Amino acid sequence: MKKIIYLSILMISLLTFTGCATLFGSKSHSLSVNSNPPQADIYVNGERMGTTPVKLELDPQETYSIEFRKDGYKSITKIVKGSVAVKWIVLDILGGFIPVIVDAATGNWYDFDKDRINSNLEKQ
Repeated sequence: MKKIIYLSILMISLLTFTGCATLFGSKSHSLSVNSNPPQADIYVNGERMGTTPVKLELDPQETYSIEFRKDGYKSITKIVKGSVAVKWIVLDILGGFIPVIVDAATGNWYDFDKDRINSNLEKQ
């Protein structure tokens, strides 16, 4: 019986003293990058990260400049920026004041508004 009580207290403490995004979210997020035609070089903030199609693991608290380059085609740059996800705020508010503080301090409630970027490259 004591084991069940201790386990219950532990679970309630975990849910009360941590934020929902900290418990269930992740610090980095996958962003699928594709182009037409494929095999375009991808540069993130000036650093080459591979060729399309590629999956990037990015921190949604940052802003990224994603550039598509391919010989014979005009390069295209897209800006990707994360924002606070409303779903985490709502869950945190339902959980009380402490989860809001925890997720705000850790930044775990940021997310990208999309999980993929597609770009059609034009010939020069």
